[in-house]
Amino acid sequence: MKLSATVIIIISIFIPLAISALYLAPKIDLDPKYTSFLPTLNAIVNGSTTVILVLAFLAIRRGNRKLHMRLMMSALILSIVFLISYLTYHSSTEETKFGGEGAIRYVYYFILLTHILLAGIIVPLVLLTLNRALTEKFDKHRKIARITLPIWLYVSTTGVLVYLLISPYYS
Repeated sequence: MKLSATVIIIISIFIPLAISALYLAPKIDLDPKYTSFLPTLNAIVNGSTTVILVLAFLAIRRGNRKLHMRLMMSALILSIVFLISYLTYHSSTEETKFGGEGAIRYVYYFILLTHILLAGIIVPLVLLTLNRALTEKFDKHRKIARITLPIWLYVSTTGVLVYLLISPYYS
């Protein structure tokens, strides 16, 4: 199995565009009782992804390629679940404003900004890293995974931090 460069490019462009469109498009009328739990779910999914990525790293360091592959596929599936949940929530709910003041406000916006920027970068990196594993180009896979893993860990970890910082302001 192989992901073509065209597929990687299309997905890498589509996801940020779809997320950006959420903030411009009118909101879908969904009952909040069906969506209000989604930010918490997203934080749980992000936290779980972080743990799985660390376990996958440990597995490959120990030479357990099969476990590494299963864990990485689990992290990828969780990221897809996150994306669906994120799109659902933000397509039906107005943006929550951060209400913190003082230094925490700067900390929050720094974390949020770097999270957003790196979340856009991580999509093509994950797909390219996956493609190199699927095509058994393990030397190239290893090289890009050294870049992909820390960024993916940062994005999943800061996703939890953003949730923890903004959750008091959800209505």
